[in-house]
Amino acid sequence: MEKTGIATTDSHLEDLFGNPKKPVKNPLVPIGALLTSGVLTAGMITFKQGNSQLGQKLMRARVVTQGATVALMVGTAYYYGDNITGTRKRNADSRD
Repeated sequence: MEKTGIATTDSHLEDLFGNPKKPVKNPLVPIGALLTSGVLTAGMITFKQGNSQLGQKLMRARVVTQGATVALMVGTAYYYGDNITGTRKRNADSRD
């Protein structure tokens, strides 16, 4: 392990997960998370105001946006999973 300032880093973990300061590989996931939280907040506000019909529609919309966000995360993990597997194999070969 290398010591960098206060935190310690493991080069194997950096190879596996990449540099944490790199841009997001799929910008749609954070956008989906923000949309989900926005629809949830709007639904909670409408329930508090007494408009249960609109609140129910917003809760259904939240489920749809949350499902889409999870699908994007799974799809991104599947797509980039080959790169992680290749990194593991390469690191294992270099240790031998």
